[in-house]
Amino acid sequence: MAEPAKKRATYDDLYTIPENMIGEIIDGELFVSPRPAPRHSRVSSRVGVILGASYDFGNGGPGGWVILDEVEIKLAEECNPIVPDLSGWRIERFPQTIDTNWISVPPDWVCEVLSPGTIRLDRIKKMAKYLKFEVPYVWLIDPISKTLEVFRLESGRWVVAGLYSEDDKVRAEPFQEVEIDLASLWMG
Repeated sequence: MAEPAKKRATYDDLYTIPENMIGEIIDGELFVSPRPAPRHSRVSSRVGVILGASYDFGNGGPGGWVILDEVEIKLAEECNPIVPDLSGWRIERFPQTIDTNWISVPPDWVCEVLSPGTIRLDRIKKMAKYLKFEVPYVWLIDPISKTLEVFRLESGRWVVAGLYSEDDKVRAEPFQEVEIDLASLWMG
């Protein structure tokens, strides 16, 4: 007997998930994840503070960016929003007016903090969407293995722009002007 066709998820389905969960819809499928664990949140928050201070506020760095936590990004009319851990836009590309719950301009950079429950979603489905909509840079940070992978979009494919671990001091694309001490990201 054939399986019944799956109903494509819609934006309204996001309102049906519990408040302590995060929902994303990719290729018509609803993905629901628990709120991030403290280790995940600490890494994301620290990266946001470091880059936000230097690039969003221009303190100790060049400024010229908008850096946001967990904002919904809707990359095309037929797509539903996805939610990177961190997203950044060069100030000249950031929309002046936003009348929706999401931003429809592809970011110039996204950062996904990997967790055991979302690693496949982040590495496979979301990376494919970022490639399709030509997000120039993606960072994947794994707080368990204490690694940072930096990807740059080149000729329609991802190129590894840097691989870093544990206590490396990093000047990673597209934020080379500021050094990040990876040891400062990990808990304990």
